[in-house]
Amino acid sequence: MAMGPAVRLVRQVQIALLVSIALYAAAGERLARTVAHNPTNTLFHALSFISISLVGATVVVRRTLVSPSEALLQESSGDSVALTRWRTGYLFLYALCELLGVFGLILRMSGFTLANVWGFYLGGFLLLLLYSPQAPRSERS
Repeated sequence: MAMGPAVRLVRQVQIALLVSIALYAAAGERLARTVAHNPTNTLFHALSFISISLVGATVVVRRTLVSPSEALLQESSGDSVALTRWRTGYLFLYALCELLGVFGLILRMSGFTLANVWGFYLGGFLLLLLYSPQAPRSERS
């Protein structure tokens, strides 16, 4: 597989996930139920801790899967194993970022206000933007 189609696929997935996080926020606002009692803070704290761990996991995935694959692809652009690892690394990275938006939706549907959950939506969105795919220098024109 050539580098161009792989980059295009990863960018398409990135854009789809960015849109889905915006849809999570819109759906959360539209469907949020009014709660007669205060939502439990335990869920909020648990998902906050998991979210912080996910951000750390994105850094690890970037350094262990994506960066080494990019280095291999700079040396040998035809290496299909490195290309597959690069593409898989980005897709896994994006799945981790998407989870942050899902956590925001879960919390919103549990009765938390937008003021409580906006950080989850924004964090997932910004991480997806931060980890934009870049073709290795030897493939760039």
